[in-house]
Amino acid sequence: MNKIFATIILFFLINTSALPQEESSFYDAPFGGGIGYTPGWIFPHVYGVNNQLKGFGVPDFQKTGFFTSGISGFIYLGILKNFRIGGSGFSGSVSSSGNLNEILTGVDGASDKIIRMNTEAVFSLSGGGVTIEYTLPFVRNFGISVGALIGRGSLGIELYKNAGVMNWQNYWSNADNHSPSNFSGTLKDDYWIFTPMLNVDIPAFHLLCFRIGGGYQITFGDKWTYDNDQDLTGAPSSVNGNSFYVQAGVLIGIFSF
Repeated sequence: MNKIFATIILFFLINTSALPQEESSFYDAPFGGGIGYTPGWIFPHVYGVNNQLKGFGVPDFQKTGFFTSGISGFIYLGILKNFRIGGSGFSGSVSSSGNLNEILTGVDGASDKIIRMNTEAVFSLSGGGVTIEYTLPFVRNFGISVGALIGRGSLGIELYKNAGVMNWQNYWSNADNHSPSNFSGTLKDDYWIFTPMLNVDIPAFHLLCFRIGGGYQITFGDKWTYDNDQDLTGAPSSVNGNSFYVQAGVLIGIFSF
């Protein structure tokens, strides 16, 4: 009987002493969440667009990328240690402007004349979706998280060609007569996004967190349209939204890593 009693007491003491350790290990995991502004810089594959713009009178889009503005947020899942779920979205654009000499054919015996047209091309990217990340458990005081974004995005190309300052009546006259000189058009590619990413979050005062990160946007399921959402076929595969990006930002919330 004494041996049985002693065994029960020993079993109770072992499990009681183990309980605080289990609770401690639980609270050692990152917890909290936040939301904030995450500007970035994106590097799209512009060579395909540049090939299409030859002869339009605008300089090539530079391969150095352009600025994006975005919002990101996350919250840790208590049921899955070190995992967090959230969302992120961004948009940005870059433009290229130039000039193009165009021959205007004479009418009713009038001689042809050369007019100088202003040209502009605008390239834009936007997207957003759900983020799922895992925070590396062997890093303390700040969070290093790997994960991915799954969502939707779009690529846009806007084209403009005009003669500059124009009278109100002349504008509508050109529109009614389908003037061949002035031109504007929009191309759009809607697609799905899968973006592997890495984020480093550095908390300050438990209510503020600074972020640096990056990733690579992979697109699939492209659907091209033009102007007022008319279907467009035959778009080259070299024109796509695949892009590397880097970002920084400030988030507000509760952070413990």
